Amino acid sequence: MHVVDLNCDMGESFGAYKMGSDAEVLQYVTSANIACGFHAGDPATMRRTVKLALEHGVALGAHPGLQDLIGFGRRDMDLSPEEAYDLVVYQIGALLGFVKAEGARLQHVKAHGSLYNMAARHAGLAEAIAEAVYRVDPELVLFGLAGSELIRAGQKAGLQTASEVFSDRTYQADGSLTSRRLPDALITDDRQSVDQVIRMVKEGKVLSQQQVDVPIQADTICIHGDGIHAVAFAERIRRSLTEAGVLVQAVGAAKSE
Repeated sequence: MHVVDLNCDMGESFGAYKMGSDAEVLQYVTSANIACGFHAGDPATMRRTVKLALEHGVALGAHPGLQDLIGFGRRDMDLSPEEAYDLVVYQIGALLGFVKAEGARLQHVKAHGSLYNMAARHAGLAEAIAEAVYRVDPELVLFGLAGSELIRAGQKAGLQTASEVFSDRTYQADGSLTSRRLPDALITDDRQSVDQVIRMVKEGKVLSQQQVDVPIQADTICIHGDGIHAVAFAERIRRSLTEAGVLVQAVGAAKSE
């Protein structure tokens, strides 16, 4: 049987500004990537999101990003490996405090936005992030783009890794995601998204924008909770996976049994 995790970025509201449909989407996902205050989120939002995820039995993950609230962490920065290490340790620690206060455990770490994409390409940044995760807790799972430098760095550091695929993004022939700056970066048709996910999970392939099949490993699927139809899509993709005979569970489920 094929097994996959379903994750979603959450806790990205800030102060009086609300983003996403966290409470509704949590009914369908198995892992939550919770913003840690740099690209989005704040202490109160972190606390509420941790409690909400636990109420739904959803595994907890830290979602550290670049210190860029205005750009939502999606603008590249000239970041040294040392700076990447520090900001990841800092943000994991911030969320870990709220997790421990609830008597829970942190399952994983997934970098956000440009930090994630830069680390997917640059070995130095990837190794700094992997080291940061390992130093905080070597039992944490490192999420990274399938086939990327981040996955290689995590494995090299001795971490369990989870190769991530995306339900609503298109791919290039080298296995990278199409840049959000391009008009065809996002998949807006739900049927196309579901078909892409099922094929990635069951066949280990994704059709690139160049119409070439790219081998891909799918341990965890990212869905986004801030779209107009986010809740309906989350329900549809969870149901479609189940109907396709795929077991949906958190990446750390087997470890905790």
